Amino acid sequence: MSRQALDELKQQISLLDYLQGQDWQPARRLSRGRWMGLCPLHSDHKPSFLVDPGKSLFYCYGCGRGGDVIRFAELYHQVKFPQALALLRQWRGLAPLLHEATDFYRMQLHRHGEAVAYLHRRGVRSPELIEHMRIGYAPGGCLRGWLTRLGYPLHALRQAGLVTAAGYDAYLHRIVFPLEANLYGRSISASAPAHRFLPGVKGGLYEWERVRRYPEVILVEGLFDYAVLWQAGFQNVTCALGNHLNARQFRQLCDRPRTVYLTLDADANGSGPQAAQSLSRSLRERGITARLVSLPEGHDPNSFFVGGGNTQQFHHLLERAGL
Repeated sequence: MSRQALDELKQQISLLDYLQGQDWQPARRLSRGRWMGLCPLHSDHKPSFLVDPGKSLFYCYGCGRGGDVIRFAELYHQVKFPQALALLRQWRGLAPLLHEATDFYRMQLHRHGEAVAYLHRRGVRSPELIEHMRIGYAPGGCLRGWLTRLGYPLHALRQAGLVTAAGYDAYLHRIVFPLEANLYGRSISASAPAHRFLPGVKGGLYEWERVRRYPEVILVEGLFDYAVLWQAGFQNVTCALGNHLNARQFRQLCDRPRTVYLTLDADANGSGPQAAQSLSRSLRERGITARLVSLPEGHDPNSFFVGGGNTQQFHHLLERAGL
């Protein structure tokens, strides 16, 4: 990018807006419109992170790092300069496009009986849950036409990953869950790869802004795990979209004292329990209480409830969770 293009990008993306989009919250206001808060780049216990919205610059008195919005994206997402630019461009232009795609997929869900039947097999039946998670369905072959009629150019759909290089819908026969800056698609066909995301970062913990207020948090791997627990009345559940947390997700869990119930899959190969043990040690090093929830072998929370488990039985698993 030219220097002019870089300057235009920085003018188009407010540093304060981008920080708040990554869950940063200012603690107090200073003179000349500046803000001070906890540093999102290291384990901070008192506000040391200065943000000057007027100059679109930040500086941390704790870790000594500072710069503009591009430098923050490099440090926060742990990527190099070109990748930081790509993430910022995506963040700037992707939100309206993803909103339209999400709305379209949600309209499709109840038009396709195979999608509703798949959700029922996975234990997802509550209309309130479907509305809460904004679950949709991608039948394939129709999103491109819908978005281009709304005025979105084909190159924007390709850049977002919604359309392939050949011009076809990227999501085909998939249950779709919108994330903060991405879409997760779960194939309902055994012949296709099970999981699909758009290009870009995984993002933070699912629904974290709502969950962070709880002193006890249940952490699960997958969105269907989240779904059955929320449906069973556990409002303090969040999802990591895998059994390994990225740096942002780990910082979120450690943003205040709490107890985290690690409810990862009881895989036969031991990968879930091993990941839980490793994460438990890392959390305890940060002063977070971590408890390991033991599911029946071969089960995850979704299969536990689909197989007949209920709210009371899961409460007993939480009560027996070990340190």
